[in-house]
Amino acid sequence: MASDERSFGVFKPVDHVVISFPSAEQADATAQALAKTGLQGEPTVRRMSDRQMLQQIDVDLQKASALASVGQELNLIKAHRALAERGYHWLVVHAPDRDIAARVAQLALAHGAERAQRYGKFIIEELIDHGSAKPQVAESPDRGLDAETPSGEEADRAQLRTGRS
Repeated sequence: MASDERSFGVFKPVDHVVISFPSAEQADATAQALAKTGLQGEPTVRRMSDRQMLQQIDVDLQKASALASVGQELNLIKAHRALAERGYHWLVVHAPDRDIAARVAQLALAHGAERAQRYGKFIIEELIDHGSAKPQVAESPDRGLDAETPSGEEADRAQLRTGRS
């Protein structure tokens, strides 16, 4: 992983969309579809397995600066851990602008993506709307991300999607 993909010691690939999938097959199908899209040039796509994500998160948690808890970076890697522990796979796709990021997320959703987050310099934007009727819960370093599930836990999002516990 490039050093420019880190902020305060944790994973933050600015100008990329980080997409999670319940299966390796869904991630592979999306990567193949992205290669055929003709998006501005050929988007750079990096694939990460559940084990690779867990290894990266372990390193991130060891090296994270106290400043990493100011934003949502630590909460995101904890949410990623919950999914990786359930066998999720990832694509990290270079998307230098919002239009490309939106098209990447739309294509990924069509192939079963669970989450797609666009990492900007100052904000990390969720690109897949789960259509929850519940109001969003305030997010903080203590509370973590709002997973938009009955319990508020990202692990429940994975269970809702895959039926696995």
